[in-house]
Amino acid sequence: MAVRAVVGSVLAAVTKRGTSMWTLERILKGARTHHASDVHLVRGIAPALRINGEIRPIEGPALDAEDLQALFDSLLNDKLKQQFEDEWQACFSRHMPGVGRFRISVYLRAGCPEFSIRLCETVIRTAEELGLPAVIEELTRLPGGLILVTGPTGQGKTTTLNFMVNAINEDRRAKIVAIEDPVEFAHENQRSIVIQEEVLSDVRSFRSALRHVLRQDPDVIVIGEMRDLETIETALMAAETGHLVIATLHTPDAVQTVQRIFSVFPAEQQNSIITQLANSLQAIIAQKLLPRASGQGRVLACEVCIATHAIRNRIREQEVHMLYTDMQTGRKMKMQTMDQVLLELYQRGEITYDVAISNAREAGFIRHKTGEPDLRAS
Repeated sequence: MAVRAVVGSVLAAVTKRGTSMWTLERILKGARTHHASDVHLVRGIAPALRINGEIRPIEGPALDAEDLQALFDSLLNDKLKQQFEDEWQACFSRHMPGVGRFRISVYLRAGCPEFSIRLCETVIRTAEELGLPAVIEELTRLPGGLILVTGPTGQGKTTTLNFMVNAINEDRRAKIVAIEDPVEFAHENQRSIVIQEEVLSDVRSFRSALRHVLRQDPDVIVIGEMRDLETIETALMAAETGHLVIATLHTPDAVQTVQRIFSVFPAEQQNSIITQLANSLQAIIAQKLLPRASGQGRVLACEVCIATHAIRNRIREQEVHMLYTDMQTGRKMKMQTMDQVLLELYQRGEITYDVAISNAREAGFIRHKTGEPDLRAS
């Protein structure tokens, strides 16, 4: 009911005057107040907020095509409008006083532009607040190599990425070049120099930016997303030549991350890529945000694969299916599988048994450790 009260009056104004920046500002401020992660503006319904992972529609009049078109015209510059005309979608970020930075994804449905808006972090939280294992901060002290942060959309990859950039910025005298689409958190120079380049604002693409980034004398290269063969290839080369490269991939776990990198390349290149990856990989961090048992917010489950000698050998020998076994026995090396983390979260009462089982790789592991039934088998 509180969400409805905050935004209801705003929506009445929307229908009378059309969507405008000041109206959007009030909606976003209401979303901030209620700790929403996303706002959805869809024709035919009132704006909706995502709170604790769930979509919560707001009571009020529906948005129409005129409202959404007015918002489109006010938010997109000529360059983004051209991109939208070519690709029928666009993604960019904006900053608003009192709201902070937010990322906008605009797309077409039945010929009408609609919006998904992600509210970006306003501060860098500590590892403890985020639920990150201590080894994540230790990884930021590495002089070179490849660190991959993976997981589905909306699972906190960018938050972890920015935590790592901030840790380096606070601790080291280095030059950090970040290529992002779009920039979600603006870092201020501390001990490091931080250069953030936004796709379509500062650079044409991840691919073209990476071709030139090595000429900028970076110590650390941050890649918002490794999307294609050339981006992955350049990232591996940079990591192999002494730079610390931190990047994200939309893969669910460590095993599938390695398999994905292999599969991107044609067969004749795979042997050399396997060698590069085995030599340069430092760690894979795979994330899931899960609903808390209390119903208040979400908790991070974080799988960690550290590139030990054994892990590197598995990659070289293309025994990727054995990585999970090595991770299970690698606790002394600060590794942890997703199933081990899910079990610990359940035993601490932070998630329910149903959530643990439904997110497990091997449900039998959790069932055996807890002595409780596998709900998916019933």
